[in-house]
Amino acid sequence: MSISYDAIVIGTGAGGGTLALHLAQAGKNILILERGSFLPQEKLNWDTQAVFLDNRYHTKEIWQDKDGKDLHPQQAYYVGGQTKVYGAAMFRMRAEDFGVIQHKGGVSPAWPISYAELEPYYTRAEELFHVHGDLGTAPRVPGGFGSSFDPTEPFHSKKYPYPAFANEPRMQVIEDDVRKLGINTFPIPLGLKRNEADPLASQCVRCDTCDGYPCLVHAKSDSDINCIRKILHLPNVTLMTNSRVTRLLTNAEGTAVTGVEVIHAGVGKPYAALSAVGETSAPSASREGKTAIYKAGFFAVCAGAINSAVLLLASANDKHPKGLANRSDQVGRNFMYHQADALLALSTVRNDDAYTKTWGTNDFYLKDTDPAYPFPLGQVQPVGSFHHEMMKGDAPPLTPGFVLEGMKHHAVPWWLTTEDLPSAENRVTLHNATPLSIESNQPGLSGAHPSGDTGSTNETELVNNHSPRRIQLSYTPNNVESFDRLKDRWIDVLKKAGHATTHVPLHAYFKKRIPLEGVGHQNGTCRMGHDATTSVLDVHCKAHDLDNLYVVDASCFVSASAVNPSLTIIANAIRVSDHLLQERLK
Repeated sequence: MSISYDAIVIGTGAGGGTLALHLAQAGKNILILERGSFLPQEKLNWDTQAVFLDNRYHTKEIWQDKDGKDLHPQQAYYVGGQTKVYGAAMFRMRAEDFGVIQHKGGVSPAWPISYAELEPYYTRAEELFHVHGDLGTAPRVPGGFGSSFDPTEPFHSKKYPYPAFANEPRMQVIEDDVRKLGINTFPIPLGLKRNEADPLASQCVRCDTCDGYPCLVHAKSDSDINCIRKILHLPNVTLMTNSRVTRLLTNAEGTAVTGVEVIHAGVGKPYAALSAVGETSAPSASREGKTAIYKAGFFAVCAGAINSAVLLLASANDKHPKGLANRSDQVGRNFMYHQADALLALSTVRNDDAYTKTWGTNDFYLKDTDPAYPFPLGQVQPVGSFHHEMMKGDAPPLTPGFVLEGMKHHAVPWWLTTEDLPSAENRVTLHNATPLSIESNQPGLSGAHPSGDTGSTNETELVNNHSPRRIQLSYTPNNVESFDRLKDRWIDVLKKAGHATTHVPLHAYFKKRIPLEGVGHQNGTCRMGHDATTSVLDVHCKAHDLDNLYVVDASCFVSASAVNPSLTIIANAIRVSDHLLQERLK
């Protein structure tokens, strides 16, 4: 029997998972389509070789860069999307980020909404994702509480729902010494389920395999665990995994979406309440390019900034010849993903800390310390987990493994972020290919999950991917001078604090510039705005050109800021869900 759903949600990452949760809990009949499978709990979740060198949990898709060279994206296609392998740093954008900011490299434009408008949703997002943080003495400021640690922190209407993570010994010493130089530091807000007051009751074990690793014990707040699995028991919810949406279909006038075309890989697994399985079971794997079609009243594209743009471009028809919702020719443009580097500072002092991402600084966020350079630089925070295998690609050739192992114990890794700026030529485009899609395998739930030392690993899930080089991601870095200054400032701070000596063998710093493959912070390809000629979405993230199409992920970002985007994606998804439930899905 054909079912018309209240809404179809495409993608289960930070935006899609959050939106699906709120629509489902309000009783709406929803279909959730996820191109990947559930990410398995297996010993390899915490294996550095498997995660970072073998890219076990990243897609096998091959894109191309602006020069036509192969690009292997660090993109995770699982229930939960990129949140399965993110670092769970849950920052609010600064209030200033929502306005116009002049950078050395150009202008960061204003958003059509203000921080004050998004603030209540930031609070709800922090509660939903179990964010641990601390505002210090939390001085009263207009709107609520400020931070006694970080002068750039915007007001909070409520304090953080959970206490901040404490430092381990090495990071405590470095923080103390950095503060003596007059640098303001603050506890990193983290979406990790740690109970330091009662470790016996804690889900998080404070291991040394966090950050980009999947969490073996499900203690990382991700949209799979915190959103999707909370609603699978509901009779109004159907989740179809291994199911890639290939096109959005519209009515004859091109004013509304009527359905989605889907290719089901493998068995196209359905997850639904038992009473609904008979009606909502997905068909078996699509054969010979055949697709299934599903219909709904509203459609939310939440596939991530790159794939959401790809889907709109692939849905071109006679009413939308340049792609769906693309009258402005802005779909796919203004791609951003931050100027970011991982910087390894070495010292003669041994570092035995397991988890280091507990404090950072925003002292360079809004301005340089040099009055002659009155431009923002960015943010500094530690990397949470670090192992010697991560240095293999950056060390001098033939460096022995035992040397890297020794360096690891004298190293502290830092993550530096500067805002990159929207540019029309930094964009996602789509190319014709024959065939348009191929199938590949990735880790799955069924079967055994060996550790990998036998040479055998689990690859039981079939997923449908775009053909090689069908997707092109063109990007030219900008605002680079400010990033270089941020790096120099932080190295100088560490040297003055006594935590970056130069008499360690090899180099004092190993720097790994985050390549274009590192698309975890992707945003900006379907910007929102008031003007339909210069933006794709309105202030509610509805496409200007279609009445029932929403894009609810980082695509809507007008600017990237210099903080991790996850909490803003989640907060905005809650905001859009409120709009839908109050205005459109009554």
